[in-house]
Amino acid sequence: MKLFEVENTCSQTDARAGTITTPHGSIPTPVFMPLATQGSVKSLSPEDIQNLEAKILLGNTYHLYLRPGLEVIRESGGLHRFMAWEGPILTDSGGFQVFSLGHLRKINDEGAVFRSHIDGSEHLLTPELAIEIQETLGADIIMAFDECAPADAKPDVFREAMNRTHRWAERCLAKHQRTDQALFGIVQGGFSMELRKQSVEELTSMDFPGYAIGGLSVGERKDLMYPVTKETAALLPASKPRYLMGVGSPEDLVECVSYGIDMFDCALPTRIARNGALFTREGRANLRNSRFKNQMEPIDPNCDCYTCRTFSAAYLHHLFKCEELLGYRLATIHNLSFILKLMDRMRQAIIEGTFPQFKEDFLAGYQTVDEETRVTQKAKWITAQRKR
Repeated sequence: MKLFEVENTCSQTDARAGTITTPHGSIPTPVFMPLATQGSVKSLSPEDIQNLEAKILLGNTYHLYLRPGLEVIRESGGLHRFMAWEGPILTDSGGFQVFSLGHLRKINDEGAVFRSHIDGSEHLLTPELAIEIQETLGADIIMAFDECAPADAKPDVFREAMNRTHRWAERCLAKHQRTDQALFGIVQGGFSMELRKQSVEELTSMDFPGYAIGGLSVGERKDLMYPVTKETAALLPASKPRYLMGVGSPEDLVECVSYGIDMFDCALPTRIARNGALFTREGRANLRNSRFKNQMEPIDPNCDCYTCRTFSAAYLHHLFKCEELLGYRLATIHNLSFILKLMDRMRQAIIEGTFPQFKEDFLAGYQTVDEETRVTQKAKWITAQRKR
């Protein structure tokens, strides 16, 4: 079974449409993967996710290892059965979560020693254990264990993390046994294209079925993230899927699809939904804003998701002012619907040969969060993760 097939490309950009084939179904690309961090997409049921026509979910190795633990998932028959999701699943390796623990972890060549954010118990996560966990979970696509350096790291730290990632990648390959899973390597190297090129050369020599670009969207400015993504994607094999980790704002998705990225994941759509921020064609709308108190139309008249078909902006405003749990669910449905339909529209534009115009029109009409605010918010989120 061939993992990835490119169906169409854009002559004016590097955008491409393709299909990833897994034991649990085919995934049309470009694709966004909603986060099912602890075996669920926050506030949504599997039926909600099916209705949104999500093609693949992302499970979190670190969290599922700590809770409920491998034995419970093994007894359940694997993660698919445990969470009642029949579609494809990708699991991360735990590398980013270990990175986000900050003072609760120490990294050496053997692996990462960390203290659980739940009970303070000490664990050693090695490349071998990361693979064992993911084989037990039974995801369709799994990730090699990597070291993610912070955005403000010095060049020697980026180099050390990259070299350790390569050594760990070899150990992951040696440990991996399941033939029904695709193991992806993760390119590191910070913001140095010299290091990124070296990382691509090392990892492609190991012949992974797919490759991720890691170590970005960790607090850096977009004028750093974009060129590194574009140049790194161009170095990766055209015949294999390319996955940009941790990126999910609408403008970033459109920009990075034009670089030839096939797969994305991010907590952003669901996280800001729970804070009352909803995506629209013009940009984000804050449901807590008083201007929505008497708006009897949907938050986005152009959207046909369940939330916008059924409820007014005034009702959503009311739910958030009252802190009613239904508000979180309805906002999450809308934001994921917006992102998933955006991916579908980009795929269709690539197939029809209209992607450059689609990109121009979308970016011209979408009001982005200003860069200073975005970087500050990202830094606060990373700091909050480290204090958990």
